[in-house]
Amino acid sequence: MSVPLWLALIIIGYLGIKLIRPPLWFVLVLLAGGYLLADSLLAPVIDSATK
Repeated sequence: MSVPLWLALIIIGYLGIKLIRPPLWFVLVLLAGGYLLADSLLAPVIDSATK
């Protein structure tokens, strides 16, 4: 069975928010930080470190 990455991320995010119940500001900071890091000079370093 092949599941698209976006669907897996939505499911994991939904379960994480429901089970752990982090504050909304923390979720927004993580999303904004990830978005900003993906377009920064550190993006190639992060990409090579995760592979």
